[in-house]
Amino acid sequence: MNGEPTVATNTESPPTSGVANQKASKSGGKFLTFFLGSEEYGLEILKVQEIIGMMPVTPVPRTPEYIKGVINLRGKIIPVVDLRMKLGMDSTEITDETCTIVVQVDKLQIGIIVDKVSEVLDIAGEDIDEAPSFGDNAISDYILGIGKSEGKVKLLLDIDKVLSTEDTQYLAKAAETGEMQQSAEITEEPLAMKEAA
Repeated sequence: MNGEPTVATNTESPPTSGVANQKASKSGGKFLTFFLGSEEYGLEILKVQEIIGMMPVTPVPRTPEYIKGVINLRGKIIPVVDLRMKLGMDSTEITDETCTIVVQVDKLQIGIIVDKVSEVLDIAGEDIDEAPSFGDNAISDYILGIGKSEGKVKLLLDIDKVLSTEDTQYLAKAAETGEMQQSAEITEEPLAMKEAA
């Protein structure tokens, strides 16, 4: 994607019919691929709402370190997660290629920060292998499978498992706090203008 943040609005899934296709639709389909470090990952495109460049993030107190805070996306408060930190990797500096993928998890829109978005791939069910066990490494619990495309492998993430019920509760609370802060700022602004007059 040439490092340019783009907006993904077309999240249609391929039509399915018959029992054979129902099985394939669970594992095969369209995936948005992205990088964390040198490793390439994928997310089901149906989970992706849009892709945006980095925006100012307002920290929310008393949340886990990987929850960076909230952003105001066209008037909607979206909680943001650093996916590197959530997966146990070291945080890294923000670059021109760093962007936020807005995903839908449990009726909640969440931004996940990734190092670089790559492309949308159509990966057939037969090109997806089961994830091998990585021992005690919890990341194996988050992987839908290993996708193969053009001789390369992609770790396909199950974003619903990456962001657990406990995470979504934290994130919903963060969004609620962000909305309260925004409401307070809107209320204080006219008051300040009135005092100035």
